[in-house]
Amino acid sequence: MKILAVQNRKGIGDTVIFLPFIKAISDKYSAPIDILVRENSKAEQFLMDTKYINNIHILARNDLSNGKHDGLFGALKLIKYLKSKSFDKIFIFNSSLRFNLIARFSGIKEIFQYPLFNKNKQHITGTAKLFLENTLNIKSFSDSNIEINKIDTELAKTKFNINKDDLNILMGIGGSGPTKRIPAKIFIKFIEKIVSAKKCKFFLATGKNEDEQKILKEIINSKFRDLCISLDDLSIKDTLPVIQNCNVAVCNDTSFSHLSAALGINTITLMADTPLIYGSYSSKMHPIIPDGETDVTHNTMGKDRINPDKIFEKLIEILN
Repeated sequence: MKILAVQNRKGIGDTVIFLPFIKAISDKYSAPIDILVRENSKAEQFLMDTKYINNIHILARNDLSNGKHDGLFGALKLIKYLKSKSFDKIFIFNSSLRFNLIARFSGIKEIFQYPLFNKNKQHITGTAKLFLENTLNIKSFSDSNIEINKIDTELAKTKFNINKDDLNILMGIGGSGPTKRIPAKIFIKFIEKIVSAKKCKFFLATGKNEDEQKILKEIINSKFRDLCISLDDLSIKDTLPVIQNCNVAVCNDTSFSHLSAALGINTITLMADTPLIYGSYSSKMHPIIPDGETDVTHNTMGKDRINPDKIFEKLIEILN
């Protein structure tokens, strides 16, 4: 039996969030699942060793690619491609009529999809849970989980001189938007507190945006420079084994918070300006919200009010 799951949201984090639902389908049918995802999900870099994922197919729509699946001719290309794969079932995690028609013309016999024309009130995890409960009677879901090659983990330990006697901390200091990027001074204050209590090494992961690079340089050039290792030049694929060797992670709402939690690393998520669900959907996530707030939305604008003392306290709580 060949099964395809369609997750067309953008970004690494969105793909990681949907992994429990893809795994639930795999468990239901006792077979690995093919997925159709956007190119900028970078799924090929972090799901290649995950056993419940079979093949990764790229949806080329207005992403890093040439948009070959855009428009009518793009839809016809996608139909031809999917037809060649002879899928028996498809699970579409959206309400798009376009995807529904593509699935039908691809000759897929069993089509499961969110209710059509009902996009506005969808909850990123709640709607997916209800969808699988209604279609497959699945009522329990695991945390997001990705697997990587153990040999790669051991090689990273040697390459980066990762010592089990140190407290190895991943710090995801970037973010897809400026309101998600916690200032360097807050990370530095947190480092100052934790190194007074523990022997630490910090692995800094971020993006190539000018603002992200400025934050990275400010931390690297601080008095804690000898404790910091930049992962800036590594691909996502090559960063994963380093993350797997860390004891804990402290991350903005960035791809690295999702990836570290999915690798089973307890991850403190700094939620400055994103709905809290994005930093709390996994049992491995431990959110910190801005001082003075009881919840976080896209309009919280709280990056300057993330308290380094609370990050420190949460980390000590996790370690104990």
